[in-house]
Amino acid sequence: MDLNELRKRIDEIDEKIVSLYEERMEISEEVAEYKIANGKNVLDKERENAKLDKVRSLTHNDFNALGVTELFKQLMSMSRKKQYALMGEKGMFAHTAFIPVKRLETENVKVVFQGINGAYSEAAMREFFGDDVEAINAATFRDAMRIIDEGLADYGVLPIENSSSGIVNANYDLLTEFENYIVAEQYINIDNCLMALPGVQESEIDTVFSHPQALMQCAPFLDSHPSWKQISYVNTAMSAAKIREEGLRNQAAIAGERAAETYGLEILRRDINSSDGNATRFIIVTNRKIFVEDAGKISICFEIPHKSGSLYGILSHIIYNDRNMTKIESRPIPDRPWEYRFFIDFEGNLKDPATRNALRGLREETRNMRILGNY
Repeated sequence: MDLNELRKRIDEIDEKIVSLYEERMEISEEVAEYKIANGKNVLDKERENAKLDKVRSLTHNDFNALGVTELFKQLMSMSRKKQYALMGEKGMFAHTAFIPVKRLETENVKVVFQGINGAYSEAAMREFFGDDVEAINAATFRDAMRIIDEGLADYGVLPIENSSSGIVNANYDLLTEFENYIVAEQYINIDNCLMALPGVQESEIDTVFSHPQALMQCAPFLDSHPSWKQISYVNTAMSAAKIREEGLRNQAAIAGERAAETYGLEILRRDINSSDGNATRFIIVTNRKIFVEDAGKISICFEIPHKSGSLYGILSHIIYNDRNMTKIESRPIPDRPWEYRFFIDFEGNLKDPATRNALRGLREETRNMRILGNY
């Protein structure tokens, strides 16, 4: 039998598979109608596991058993997604409690940022809210989140990731700890500068202070000065303030130009970042469950069983509903070794049926799913 004949036989089998698939999905609709009428959950894990055991037993070798298991996992996944879609058509969307607003109130508001004047967080705050904003300083990220949570500030500005040094782990964790929500984001270009007391020469320096991420972002420059002692500090602006307060000519700080201006330091080197286009993304958070009507990005977090294929199956809800995932991160779950919480950003608006359908599927099939914001 030649290749063309073999392909012809495959085509004939494929036609039968498609026909049987459509027949199966029609029955799935009837199953969905029954579950909706009787208030039953779409996901029936016990039934699905029994089905997988059954189809595996019908195969004749281990390779086919694995293949059939994967095939039927996908078939059942598509069936569930069809059922979620039917529930959506009947108005049974996942309830989010988020309230749409035409725009964010940015005038006559209190905004908290971590650090002191001259910090990049202050620059992000003023870029978003303007120079007339009433600002509150917080010593730590946790303090900032607590201030927002308790309603002592209307909004908070927190760094969430840098284009070269990655995510700010602490703030990802704090998003799950506090009932605060992302309502906007602001990007700030990072131009790390080496600064010291006026008149100090670079040759006099032996110690450099800065935030750990700034030190990381400037690693190639710092590596060219192996004799310098690098000391991590709370943030870049506080590093600059420390240099000014202590008045020692052997000390320098790495911070932004705003910090040098604020604390009267002289910039010895500009743009000492390891890469061009270095930027930090800041999130604007509030304790209210609101989103701007034209929001286009959703951030969520969830937990899933620690076993093969769990994440693969969950992400299919985003793909099936034609949502574009733009980011995924994971963080270890405290007191649960080798288990992780996943953070995902994807394009969508809470008013979109497809987005709400994706969220229903995600909520049904994950643990502790939270919508962190639509912005």
